[in-house]
Amino acid sequence: MTRVAIVTGGSRGIGEAISLALKDMGVTVVANYGGNDEKAREFSERTGIKAFKWDVGDHQACLDGCARVTEEVGPVDIVVNNAGITRDGTLARMSHSDWDDVMRVNLGGCFNMAKACFPGMVERGWGRIVNIGSINGQAGQYGQVNYAAAKSGIHGFTKALAQEGAKKGVTVNAIAPGYIDTDMVAAVPAAVLEKIVAKIPVGRLGHAEEIARGVAFLCSEDAGFVTGSTMSINGGQHMY
Repeated sequence: MTRVAIVTGGSRGIGEAISLALKDMGVTVVANYGGNDEKAREFSERTGIKAFKWDVGDHQACLDGCARVTEEVGPVDIVVNNAGITRDGTLARMSHSDWDDVMRVNLGGCFNMAKACFPGMVERGWGRIVNIGSINGQAGQYGQVNYAAAKSGIHGFTKALAQEGAKKGVTVNAIAPGYIDTDMVAAVPAAVLEKIVAKIPVGRLGHAEEIARGVAFLCSEDAGFVTGSTMSINGGQHMY
């Protein structure tokens, strides 16, 4: 039986690596994306993975998008909530919309996608939800009160929803990546990046594929006894 997965923000960066890792497992993958049509089209042509566009921060768009995936591809068994944005700045400089946008997309997206897909998973007696948190949601980060709050919220959301799905065959877990060599991190000034890497015990940035392998395990049949857990993949930068 072929499982169907939706990976939000699944056509670029960590999301692309997750989409490919799940495809390699034999899962039928749909990559959700929110913005760049041209890059999504290129991604689909290169990988053979269908891309569906909607804003995960829009509740109705998630319900409609997941219904469309169910109709065109099949019932959704796996959801990876990877989509996220940043609107960095100190509290003094952060606008309310900077706060609101990050909470709406990063944390609200998890709720919206779960509302769309969790009931069907429970009904069928099998499901996997993996939410992508962040080291900065665990340890905090200067200039990121919005992002850190949203990502920290994801870890609490994961533990609570895991309790609702546990007896129904639906697991809910999170992964908290450290600093990964994606476009988002590449935009950090070299001098700042050097200081970040100096704080990582393994002495390098992580690779998107390393996050994807963690996600693939949590989405597998073998991970049925893992739920409500946060897997930290950060090179030892934050241990607790």
